[in-house]
Amino acid sequence: MIQVCLNGPRGAGDGAAVPLSPQAMAESAAAAVAAGATDIHVHPKTPCGQDSLSPRVLAPVLEAIRARVSVPVGVTTGAWAEPDAAARLARVRSWSALPLLPDHASVNWHEEGAEELAAALIERGVGVEAGIWSGTDGAARFAASPLGPRVLRVLAEVTDPSAETAEETARALLADLGPAFGRPVLLHGEDGGAWPVLRLAGRLGLGTRIGLEDTLVLPDGERALSNAQLVAEGLFQYGSAQRSS
Repeated sequence: MIQVCLNGPRGAGDGAAVPLSPQAMAESAAAAVAAGATDIHVHPKTPCGQDSLSPRVLAPVLEAIRARVSVPVGVTTGAWAEPDAAARLARVRSWSALPLLPDHASVNWHEEGAEELAAALIERGVGVEAGIWSGTDGAARFAASPLGPRVLRVLAEVTDPSAETAEETARALLADLGPAFGRPVLLHGEDGGAWPVLRLAGRLGLGTRIGLEDTLVLPDGERALSNAQLVAEGLFQYGSAQRSS
């Protein structure tokens, strides 16, 4: 699979290509799916451009995207959107009032309250992407979690932004994850590490993702014009890496 990560915590200062409104997210999602993306990860945002877990913010984003695509749509639950763990859990529980629930949501296992948050999502039928970040104790926490066998997939996030060392960091993260309860692993990097890690995912036959959340540039350093362009290039890079492995 190749997931498109439409925007992440980026804002208007990161360029006009980053979709911030529900309509812009839907248009970007549709173009990315047409380019080959099979799954969507999005950060719903307030009119001021801040990530939000509020059902009032999620609802129009999910409605707009679902009107344009038929692939699964997932959202963030990152602590930056709601720093207080109890308030974050309350926000997610309030999603029961949504007319449409996301298909899945990422839960960063190193963040406070991750277990409770994941349990609340699973209880509501929302798949959980277990976000395991390099440079954190997320892998160890996940290995000890009774919820491990119940997550949708593991989102192995290589936070090393260096093109020179990101692959090594990715391999170390995968080693720390071990069997990961037999759950599918989606491996991805960010910034300078995005393309090397994507190619590694291709060589290893793992799922991956690409999009303006993870990188603003193409492999040659040229500024990406859209999520669709990144997905198309990502599929090419992934396929080339598979064939060379």
